Amino acid sequence: MTRLGDAAVAMWWNVDEAYRVEFHEWHSKEHLPERLSIPGFRRGTRWQDGTHGAFFVLYELSDYGVLTSADYLARLNDPTPWSTKMMPLHRGMVRSQCRILAASGEGVARILRTVRLSPRPGEADRLRRNLEELVASVPGQEGLTSAMLLHTETPDAEPTAEQKIRGRDGAADWIVVIGGHDRAALDRVAGESTEARLIEAGAQNIEFNRYDLVHGLTALDMQRTVEEPA
Repeated sequence: MTRLGDAAVAMWWNVDEAYRVEFHEWHSKEHLPERLSIPGFRRGTRWQDGTHGAFFVLYELSDYGVLTSADYLARLNDPTPWSTKMMPLHRGMVRSQCRILAASGEGVARILRTVRLSPRPGEADRLRRNLEELVASVPGQEGLTSAMLLHTETPDAEPTAEQKIRGRDGAADWIVVIGGHDRAALDRVAGESTEARLIEAGAQNIEFNRYDLVHGLTALDMQRTVEEPA
């Protein structure tokens, strides 16, 4: 993905089949526009694991300070009635507030791989160097277009109203996001050779997931909406 800032919120969760139609309506028509109207939010994308109920959502932010900004916290602490209804339906929520450490390539791909992992004790610096090399190499590989390296750094803040509705959120540690237009190429990224390379580089607790793009908005989309005549 084209790097639009220095921070991000990366989230994974599941939605039961009975609620997915309403979930898509809510997220596309209320929640994404709401978030992308907050100063500092640059792009938001929603991804789905095929027709299953596993989702990945990525919000890209101009800088790390947006995570504790008054505008963002105001939304988190005053959810709409529709959000209040939908938040308890987010099952197995993993929500990571991150710094973006590296990025390569341009645009938004139609298929995405996320890799969640942690460094073994004493291996963080070596793992970071290897992950940065991996990210830099992605656009040169056939079928792949972009990559990003995220590191979770949770701000010191009180739980928000939305978090209290959902219950306790989990968090990832290190995250690699890889985009492409060829499913086989994305599958190779998650193959045994990549996993072996990550383990050799000092990684543990490695988890690969693949998602298809469902919907995305940018801050510019919201500005155009405001400026369009009635």
